[in-house]
Amino acid sequence: MRKPCILPALLLSAVLVAGCTTARSTAPARTASEQLLISAAADRAASQLSLSIPKGTRVFVDTRYFQGYDDGYAIAAIRTQMLKSGLMVVDDRPQAEAVVMVSSGALSTDQKSLLIGLPQLTVPYIPVGNSVTVPEIALFKQAEEKGVAKFVATGYDAKTGKLLATTDPRYGFAHNTNHTVLLFFSWATGDVVPPGVDQKSLSFQTLTSMLPGGS
Repeated sequence: MRKPCILPALLLSAVLVAGCTTARSTAPARTASEQLLISAAADRAASQLSLSIPKGTRVFVDTRYFQGYDDGYAIAAIRTQMLKSGLMVVDDRPQAEAVVMVSSGALSTDQKSLLIGLPQLTVPYIPVGNSVTVPEIALFKQAEEKGVAKFVATGYDAKTGKLLATTDPRYGFAHNTNHTVLLFFSWATGDVVPPGVDQKSLSFQTLTSMLPGGS
């Protein structure tokens, strides 16, 4: 008597379950995860900006050369760092004793992934023009997103234009990695959100929980 092959049957069942499951997600310009990566990297780069300008000096933060995704948050983080350093940030340039010019060399995200299994495929079939989508089958998958920020600050006298101080480029990084093993086991790791914050983002789903009566 031939013994039944259990593994192919399980894989086929997994494919059928994955193919019948639909997840709805929004599609904004950037996801919340990307925004958190960018803002976390910006916080870390901004916190390293330190200019040797006397405390109490009234400074105007010039952002004409600062560009990047979510630059409003990054600029606010830089202004906050100036305040923490003891400088007085003013909104009107004529009131300033010094101007601090800030620029960004990077403020965005990088992505890379590794997949062992079958990627999502679109398979054509007859009659011509018809196709069916076969879902991704991930025996192992690792998808990493990294936020990168690079800032420079230069201070000069508001009246004479004489250089007062400048910084070397300061870098900030943040990362978030999603892992998937055998289709159903998934979890996330990263340094974007502090450990004390309840993210409720850890996903750990087993085949048992997907069956009728599973918890």
